[in-house]
Amino acid sequence: MKHRDPKLFYLSMEVTVRKAGVRTHLPLDEEARPAVLQSCHPKGDSKFSLQTRRGGLVKVYDSALNCNSQYKSLLISAKTTVDELIALLLTCSNNKERVEQFSLYEVCPSKEQQRKLHPDDRPLQVQQTWLPNLQCHFLIRRNPDYLPLTRRKIFWTSGHSSSKTANTSMQLSKSHMSLLPLKPQDEKASTKKSDANNPSQLPAKNSGNPSYADYENYFYI
Repeated sequence: MKHRDPKLFYLSMEVTVRKAGVRTHLPLDEEARPAVLQSCHPKGDSKFSLQTRRGGLVKVYDSALNCNSQYKSLLISAKTTVDELIALLLTCSNNKERVEQFSLYEVCPSKEQQRKLHPDDRPLQVQQTWLPNLQCHFLIRRNPDYLPLTRRKIFWTSGHSSSKTANTSMQLSKSHMSLLPLKPQDEKASTKKSDANNPSQLPAKNSGNPSYADYENYFYI
């Protein structure tokens, strides 16, 4: 069953109304919980069955996965993406490599053209656009620019260290601010304030020539 596409199958619920004798089939999505749904109905009035969706056959040349294999033909659904198809091929080949290491190409030998498909593209829908006389096919290849996770350089920054550095820089700026010299205006204001507190340092108001003692009370800026 490892070569089966899981998207080809879905679960449906059959609910029976005894009085009316009506049976209703409800297709369930992937997030449905069958046990919870069954508990909402009387015993024997509901049952589940596995259904299949309509799909298509795709041919993929997968020698990049297994050198002993030339191609594989798989039945997939119309909703299956490129990455899901690659994962299915890896499972068939018992290959434990990552899906990101490979890419799927659309190859047209008659026109000598090829195109790399997006991981979200749907191969079955792409195949339906091919003309019968072109003889196109799918080819899987390795990504030469793929870098394993163990070789990737990841730089981590600690929030605690950054906040600590910011606090240190703020403290340094505050200390520098405290060490800055006073401005001339501040110095004059402090001088005037000290003069007002010490009346003895105020110059004497004499109409005549000042004495030598008066000059001692002056200080120059």
